Amino acid sequence: MKVIVFGLCSVIASPCLLAAETPSGHLQLDALDINATSQPSAEDSVERSRTSYQARRASVASRTDAPLVETPQSVNVVTQRVIEDRLPQSLDEAINAVSGVKQGNTLGGTQDAIQKRGFGTNRDNSIMRDGMQSVRARNFTPTTERIEVLKGPASMLYGVQDPGGVINVVTKQPALTDARSISVWGSSFGGGGEQVDVTGPLGDNGLAYRFIADQQNYDYWRNFGSIDQTVIAPSLAWYGDDTTLSVAYEHMEYSVPFDRGTQINTLTGKPLDISRRTRLDEPFNVTSGRSDALDLRAEHRLNDIWTLRAGYGYSRNYYNDQQSRFMSANYNTRLVTRRADATRDAVQFAHTGTVNALGNLYWGDTLHEVLVGVDYMKNERTLGDLIRNTARADFNYNNPVYGNAPLPSAVSAKDSEQTDNLETRGLFVQDSMHLGEHWIFQAGLRYDSFKELTGKGRPFVVGADVEESKVVPRVGLVYMIQPDWSLYASYSESFRPNTSIATPIGDLPPEEGKAYEIGTKFQNDNLTATVALFDIDKKNVQTSEACGDETCTRVSGKVRSRGVEVDVTGQLDAFWSVTGSYAYTDTEVLEDPVLKGQPIDGVSKHTAALYLTRDFGQVGIGELRAGAGARYASRWGVNNGSAGAANREYYLPSSKVADAFVSYKMKLAERDLTLQLNVKNIFDERYYVSSSGTGSPAIVIGEPRQVVARAKFDF
Repeated sequence: MKVIVFGLCSVIASPCLLAAETPSGHLQLDALDINATSQPSAEDSVERSRTSYQARRASVASRTDAPLVETPQSVNVVTQRVIEDRLPQSLDEAINAVSGVKQGNTLGGTQDAIQKRGFGTNRDNSIMRDGMQSVRARNFTPTTERIEVLKGPASMLYGVQDPGGVINVVTKQPALTDARSISVWGSSFGGGGEQVDVTGPLGDNGLAYRFIADQQNYDYWRNFGSIDQTVIAPSLAWYGDDTTLSVAYEHMEYSVPFDRGTQINTLTGKPLDISRRTRLDEPFNVTSGRSDALDLRAEHRLNDIWTLRAGYGYSRNYYNDQQSRFMSANYNTRLVTRRADATRDAVQFAHTGTVNALGNLYWGDTLHEVLVGVDYMKNERTLGDLIRNTARADFNYNNPVYGNAPLPSAVSAKDSEQTDNLETRGLFVQDSMHLGEHWIFQAGLRYDSFKELTGKGRPFVVGADVEESKVVPRVGLVYMIQPDWSLYASYSESFRPNTSIATPIGDLPPEEGKAYEIGTKFQNDNLTATVALFDIDKKNVQTSEACGDETCTRVSGKVRSRGVEVDVTGQLDAFWSVTGSYAYTDTEVLEDPVLKGQPIDGVSKHTAALYLTRDFGQVGIGELRAGAGARYASRWGVNNGSAGAANREYYLPSSKVADAFVSYKMKLAERDLTLQLNVKNIFDERYYVSSSGTGSPAIVIGEPRQVVARAKFDF
């Protein structure tokens, strides 16, 4: 590590000498940000995020503060204004108007899981907080400022990743201006929550603090269950002339239903013909846990050219769960076979560190925006006791009786101690070259090495023990037709290990992806719009297969995802704001003895969203704001992937879900009081959002109509 750091310093020093020889006044510098936390660029980004649907910059795309219009890859940002208007309660709800993203297998609603361009699942390492890896089960928290979505391979920037993209949750930072608020809300499901958010300076020396406390307790919308969540998040930052330092901590305790949803009736090929509120499990189906996140940042401007940045992130999730698990059903007698399962002392943590440098310098007449650095990540997951009772066929889904099922009690030695330990080291360099007035050429290389150990059982049986390395490139070209309109093209690759706690069938070579993307972007003072065409091939894709009484792991050859995406966000005029998107995503398994020719599970070919908001200005004693919109998803398939099922594909119907809100801001004792009412799923559409399992797939049902009332007082 000392050698790497010394080499990094040498790289920084050498171009500084070259830059010193350039003519006076020829060097143009911008203050650069570290994951949207530095000054003054971050101040503009944060303020725009609070007041507008439009974002102009996102650090996730290049780990710099380049404008979106100059970035040769599709990037979307869900701003704080959008979040405040729509009041989402989860990560997938917060980004469901972004093209090409969809909820994946959430493990019964207990883990974040987002598909990007057809790829991705829970625990795929694609969700970050402030640019650092996060293993938290619930990443959309009261500290969320905005969400950045980078689509397409991001391995060159962030190491081992799926080629679909990454999600970066940007958190609220301490401010040097006093701001205090308290808010309460309630749901038509029953219950609600309250929050305090205070920030401001500590003295007049650049030190600032922020403290957020949030408590939620509301009823689950199905026939039993509740969501309980408590968050405490203090943070400090010091903004000096050339140096920014920050430390942030967040603690969460949560208890949520473990609900896999309804099931596919294999006789009809459709979900069970029962009430969507009827659960097939038991009231003891609950996951309870606690998570922590610590973030340390330092940024120092060395001179007029180079800025040095360092960061350390730690995230941890600990939980226990139990469930009465659907195993099978006799669809003639309606009797369900269920098994009492549980996980005890499950813990996952990740350490992430980075040291990198940003430089704006001229070599000859060419401006280079150089990024060079090193990354380290250690991600370890262990599931302690795995409890597996004997299955029982004593539950009728047409006439459910709850409370008779036994609690999980029998520890399965062969399934316990499930372990997945991943360690990576990366060295990367990226250069964005401004070639004249119109052309920007971006090129980057990353060398990644990793070690991963997986397995399970008492005694422990190794599933995989691998150590490999890879050089991953990314290149992009941008043509600036005008300062606010660009064309771009890019090529990028992805790389991640293939390991499994299950028994592998033969060797599991690393998963590798290649992606091509072309598009155009428009970005003025009010609107940001992107049109992107993409083609992604991924080989050595891991899948499961039954081997006797066990589940084994193999690779399925090659899969493909290609399509077109359109996104528009911002202000149409002084009164109207818009968020709109459309995606055509065509996926197919290209090589596999069982799945060849089938689409990837859970992917709708067509998705679209359109939300419009109007500021009516002063109406009576306050300011009125209202909005409405809808999103659409075409039918999507699930496939059990087993040879015995004759490759049968089940399809879930298309969906059209509409939402609306109205807010009214007035003065109370010279302070702002905002009253807001949101109606979600106005027409009470019955729809489905994701799936899991094999044989008779479990299908997650979308929430019915919900009314949320919120009051926020700024004091």
